[in-house]
Amino acid sequence: MPAKEADQEFVEYIVKQLVTQPDKVQTTRKIDELGVLVELIVDRDDMGVVIGKEGKTAKAIRTLLRVMGAKNDARINLKIIEPDGDSKREEKVPEKIEETEEVEKEEVAKAEDEPEKEDEAPMADLEL
Repeated sequence: MPAKEADQEFVEYIVKQLVTQPDKVQTTRKIDELGVLVELIVDRDDMGVVIGKEGKTAKAIRTLLRVMGAKNDARINLKIIEPDGDSKREEKVPEKIEETEEVEKEEVAKAEDEPEKEDEAPMADLEL
């Protein structure tokens, strides 16, 4: 296994201090035409902590990586990968779609049952 670079070790160190399950923190490092990409995987229960309110924690980590990259004339990006098997999301999506379809059907039925209202002032009666 290749040695970890400073940016990758930095991300691991910071994230392990934040999460409740530091043993499940994993990082990979890739280099492409856009620069360095550090991919981060954490336990599903720790995703909220790593992202933070309104994404502020993730943004702060990315800012620190940007500073590290500037020091070394490199562009460093962080990608937080969702853990596989996110059953909560899979369960909620179909319910939301069904609820939305039912609401739309009810709205259409209401619109069809209501008679059209006549305008109070027809256009022909207006003086110009």
